[in-house]
Amino acid sequence: MTRISELAAHLRGELAKVIVGQREFVDQLLVVLLCGGHALVEGAPGLAKTLAVKTVARVCGLGFQRVQCTADLMPSDVTGGNVFNLASNSFSLHKGPVFTDLLLVDEINRTPPRTQAGLLEAMEERQVTIDGERHPLPGHFTVLATQNPVEFEGTYPLPEAQLDRFLLKIRIGYPSAEEETEIVSRHAALVDPRDLERTPVTPLEPGALDAARAETAAIRVEPSLLAYAVAVARRTRDWPSLSLGASPRAAIALLFASRALAAIDGRDYLLPDDVKAAAGPVLRHRVMLKPEADLEGLTPDDIVRQVLASVEVPR
Repeated sequence: MTRISELAAHLRGELAKVIVGQREFVDQLLVVLLCGGHALVEGAPGLAKTLAVKTVARVCGLGFQRVQCTADLMPSDVTGGNVFNLASNSFSLHKGPVFTDLLLVDEINRTPPRTQAGLLEAMEERQVTIDGERHPLPGHFTVLATQNPVEFEGTYPLPEAQLDRFLLKIRIGYPSAEEETEIVSRHAALVDPRDLERTPVTPLEPGALDAARAETAAIRVEPSLLAYAVAVARRTRDWPSLSLGASPRAAIALLFASRALAAIDGRDYLLPDDVKAAAGPVLRHRVMLKPEADLEGLTPDDIVRQVLASVEVPR
């Protein structure tokens, strides 16, 4: 699995030319790409989420589109639609931004439920239905949806069914003092990291991502570790502080994300530590706290750590 660890090192190095810090964010983006899943990205404005995703797309040779969600965004604004052509006297498909590899859906909780439902089909079935006709999406289609963790006025909370479709929920914090100084210094030196055309980014070799996905799927998983991942997901369902536990889809996501972390670490086998490292991003958006637990100041991450501590680790 050295090839995937080298790919990860290459991706980190190329992003470092544009993004300062955000190592965990970059690694979790790579997990999403290796698993062929989707991610919900939570962080305050101004933390370079869009720039990071655009850079990843460029390094990996993937198409990129961005949708800014608003309360009046319609499903057709994302999927596209059939447009009548007067010259040919016929309808032709006008493809929306969803027909891409990496789709950044900015502030997804500001778009109405009807549009969220349109994205749900694209995420789950990797296709869109327009006027009764199905249109497949690209093989690398990935949704990276952002939401602001502190501003909720005028938002539509994502339903549990849609949250469960996201492989990971990635949280981005503020940079350290040293990292923020470096960011400001780059701008003071009139270096604009947003101008990717002038940034010498070295792309991956064609087919490298597909080969990495195949290698990730071949990671060896012992039956005891498979049972461990299932036990962690099942334990959340009867946890006293939770009103909603993780679904079987969560157990599958936990296994997939764990394999990707093992591959990034250069191993062809799974360890319990891989499952533990993947548990937070995989489960934090799939569990629902009881009101009394919320009043006590507990967070989903706190509960996930408690659950991990209660499940026996295989030897």
